[in-house]
This record gives sequence, C-alpha cells and structure tokens, in this order.
Amino acid sequence: MDGLRQRAVDLAFALAWALVRRLPESVVSWLFHRIADIAVRRNGRGVRRLRSNLQVVRPSATEAELDALTSAGMRSYLRYWQEAFRLPEWDDGRIVGRVRTVNEKLLRDAHEAGRGVICALPHLANYDHAGAWAGQTGMPVSTVAERLRPESLFDRFVAYRKKLGMEVLPLTGSGEQVFGVLADRLRAGGFVCLVADRDLSERGVPVKFFGRQSRMPAGPAALSVRTGAPLIPATLHYDGPDLVITFHDAIEPAGGAAAMTQRCADAFAEGIAAHPEDWHMLQRIFVD
Repeated sequence: MDGLRQRAVDLAFALAWALVRRLPESVVSWLFHRIADIAVRRNGRGVRRLRSNLQVVRPSATEAELDALTSAGMRSYLRYWQEAFRLPEWDDGRIVGRVRTVNEKLLRDAHEAGRGVICALPHLANYDHAGAWAGQTGMPVSTVAERLRPESLFDRFVAYRKKLGMEVLPLTGSGEQVFGVLADRLRAGGFVCLVADRDLSERGVPVKFFGRQSRMPAGPAALSVRTGAPLIPATLHYDGPDLVITFHDAIEPAGGAAAMTQRCADAFAEGIAAHPEDWHMLQRIFVD
C-alpha cells in the first residue's frame, strides 16, 4: 500500500507540474484558493497543527481571529505550491521584478568580503523564489534538500530547484559529507541557504521560540563556526504579488553554535510574528 501511495503522490506532482503552468494564472489562483478553503473546512491533521502553531504566535487571538489566520495561512501555503508549479516558466525579469528587499546591503556587503555567506530561513512564503532571485542577482545558491519518497519525487524537486539556478545537495545519513561540501563552497566565497526552523534529526539545538521550548538544526551555526562565514537570518513575506525578503543583522561565529542558533530563532520569531499568515508550519515544532 505504501508503494502504491508513493506512486500516486509522484503522479499527482508530475501532472501538476505539467498542467498548472499551462492554465491562465487567474484560473490557477482561484483553484488553489478553493483547495485551501476546502482543506480548512475538512480540518485535517496538518490544518490542526498549523492552527496550534499559530496560536502560539498569537496567544491573545480570539477563536474567530485564529480561524481567519488559519484560513489565510492555508491560502498562503497553497500560493507557495501554485508558484512552485509555475516558477520554472517565469522569465528572469519576473523572478527579479517580483522581489523587494529590506536591508539587502547586509547581505551584499558580507558577500563582497569574500568569506562566503550563510543565510538561514524559516518556512515563510516562497524560499524557492528567494533562491532563484539570489542566483539571478549574482549570488548562486547552494542548499540541502530532505530526501523524499518515492525517489522519483525527490528527483523532481531537485530538478525543479536546479532549473531555478540552485545547487541542491541531498541530505542523507549523518550529513557530514554534505556539511563538508557546503564548507568548501563557503571557503570559496559562495552563498549557502538553509531552511532552519524545524529539526529533522532530533539532535537539534534547544531554543526558546515564542516563549516555548523547540529545537532547530545546528547546521547553519556549525558551518559558520567551522568556516568563519557570517550567518545572516532572513525572513520572507508576501505583499500583494511581490515577495519581500528581510535580512537581519549578521550573527558572527562567536559564542558557540547554541547561542548563534538562539539568535537565529529570535530573528525568525520577529519575522513570523509580523507575518504569521505566511508561516507554512503544518508540522510539530514545539517540544511541549
């Protein structure tokens, strides 16, 4: 049964990539809004988890406010998928033209210093679009992808991100080999971007996140400590048709990986609190 389910999922993604990009954008937007609204009404496990995570972000929200925030969050999440299926067809002008930045000088100055730069991001808005923008503006991205099942689905996502100009390394085993490759890219002055608000290893760094206990991956901070590359948290949100990328103050490799990871968590919390509807966290993240 698992094998049949995996093949069905892979087929569904293949059809989506083939069909969604061929439909008018207005039709696709209407369709994905409907899918999001239906998912909210069905109130499955992912929607319930999203709601509980958003309740931590907005503890003073009324039931009605939390309902509205959850609905907006699902629409934002489905917007990510809508764009994922269409991004490979966007021309360079659209990829760059639909991005606005805040504090971009922090990133550019760090990159020009030649030590490499690590950018850590949470699951906010569309980080694939951000990666494509970085490559189109002179900073090609190296990143890591969690292995998916079936393997053919993982290959589709790797091919999708490569088409957007990113180098994608599969996260397997202990990750030490991947860590070494990323360290080499940084020593050569490269740009490494890692989504880092959810620990997949169960060996993550304990952090306080919105006043609650959580764990986040140590990779970004550990890379910074090993290579001397500055670590810059970035948060994203949607504003109409645009993606807005906000770069936060660089976290220099001092104080140890745990302290650096906590500072990342603090920057993530700042961005998420400002735009909670764009935080696509449908999984458990808080330890308690």
